[in-house]
Parts: sequence; C-alpha cells; structure tokens
Amino acid sequence: MAGGDFQFNQVKGTIRAQAELAGANDAVIVVPLEAAGLEADATLKDYDDLTALLAGTSNEQTTMSRKTGTAFTITVDDTNDWVTVTLTAPFTWTTPTGNPIGKLLFCYDADTTTGTDANIVPMLAYSFDVTPDGIDLQINAHANGLIRLT
Repeated sequence: MAGGDFQFNQVKGTIRAQAELAGANDAVIVVPLEAAGLEADATLKDYDDLTALLAGTSNEQTTMSRKTGTAFTITVDDTNDWVTVTLTAPFTWTTPTGNPIGKLLFCYDADTTTGTDANIVPMLAYSFDVTPDGIDLQINAHANGLIRLT
C-alpha cells in the first residue's frame, strides 16, 4: 500500500472554500500518481504546488490523464460539528492503461484557462493501489464524503 490518506499542509482549513468552486474557471483536478517512485506521505504533504511535487521522485501516471471536477456537495452538520465535502458525480477513466497507481491527488486549480501546474495546489491524497488493465475505472462518492472537516 502506498501510505495513508492525508491533507496537504498548504490547504488545511481552506478545503471547503476551494470545493465550493466559487471562481469563474476554477475546478478540482484529480491527478493519478504512479506507485513506482512515490515519495513518502511525510514528504508529499509538504509540497505547495503540483510543479514542485512532480519535480520530486513521484511521477504522474499520464496514460490515464487527469480528471476535472466541478460538482461537489458541501454539507454542514451542526449536530456533529463537521463539514462534509462529497463528490456529486463520479470520476471515470474509460479503458485505462499504463503503470500501476499508488495515489490519487485532489488538487485545486483557481483558473483552468490560464494556469500551469505551478498554480495547482494539492489538497488531498488518497492511497489508490490499482493497476490499469483496460477495464473502466470509476471513483464514486463514499458514504462519509470525500473528506469530513472537523
């Protein structure tokens, strides 16, 4: 297994605002990382942008491509004192191929029309040990959401 799931240090406390996607051209970008060369969680969580992260030993699994998400549900639970961010629609890779994946990154891109990887901020990393084999791969909403902010 490729480590655990975590929030990047750079975005602690701001994930809800980014998931609300209030900007004209903003989105959440899902980036698959290859299992081979994947850096330790303690190293990954210190990167402040996607350019810096990919300059390390971690490699993007490019044959599957990035996915762009623009629909998230934000639920405020005053009884339990938390906010849940949930995927509204699944992410699907059709007939994916390529090297095995170790993590999926959920990143915030403030402007998908003009930005570069240096403008993309990693928010969440999830362990995702999968070898693409040509069978469609879908990421669905978990009952507890993508993340629960407490």
